[in-house]
Amino acid sequence: MPHPLNTPLGRFGIDTTDEGPQRCVASIPAAGMLNPLTGAPTIAPLAMLVDHIGGLSNHGRRAPREWTVSSELSLEVTPDAVDVINRHPDDQVVGTSRPLGRKGTSALALCELSVGDDIVATATVRSFYISVPDDVATWPDGPAGSTVGATLAELMAVQIGETGGTATVLMQHDDPVLNNAVGAVHGGVSSMGLELVGSAALNRDGAETLFRTASLRVNFLRPFHGGAEAHYVARPLHAGRRSGVAETQAVGADGRVALTARLTAYR
Repeated sequence: MPHPLNTPLGRFGIDTTDEGPQRCVASIPAAGMLNPLTGAPTIAPLAMLVDHIGGLSNHGRRAPREWTVSSELSLEVTPDAVDVINRHPDDQVVGTSRPLGRKGTSALALCELSVGDDIVATATVRSFYISVPDDVATWPDGPAGSTVGATLAELMAVQIGETGGTATVLMQHDDPVLNNAVGAVHGGVSSMGLELVGSAALNRDGAETLFRTASLRVNFLRPFHGGAEAHYVARPLHAGRRSGVAETQAVGADGRVALTARLTAYR
């Protein structure tokens, strides 16, 4: 089931083909996507797919009058993932999620992502349950909307920001299409932003061999709203000859940190 273009899922071409209590399956086009900060191929769209299928699995286990809030996303990527994705430009990345363990006040979903016969990543998404919020919006169910461009920067409505010292910054513009059902930037979009700045922060030395993202571990602290001075920022904690670690944040329009993540990469 393709999603309307005026929703976050439709904007990024996600197609949900199976949605049930024991399994959720969806796909996303990821080949040819470039990090706007480095110009290099990126695995960032995998985070968008994981947030969707993992969150969908947890949301499907909710009781009446319950709603889910994602609190953690963890993505583990194979060393050759970006190569596999771009060797198959006509194939989408397919993600499958299933419940892991029993549901309590929170729930955990396990995800596997593949391109053809090649597994390129595994992931988990943890969500907790709250009473249905009063401000939940109904997403469109028709084909309304239009494309905004082909580049990842255009799809995400982001722009390279001014940097100071060792920081790498990507500004997040306000675009209602990118918002979730409660009016905040969709968790998959913001997770992509964290991957982009984290990867770029480790590749500022201009080395011929780039650091490649191996893992991304995101904590969702509060709703993230775009516009004003909303941005993603990353600083390298370690950039060695073979491995690197970056600390990243999404800072909302209100100036508060909304998400934080740690990215590990190797070359």
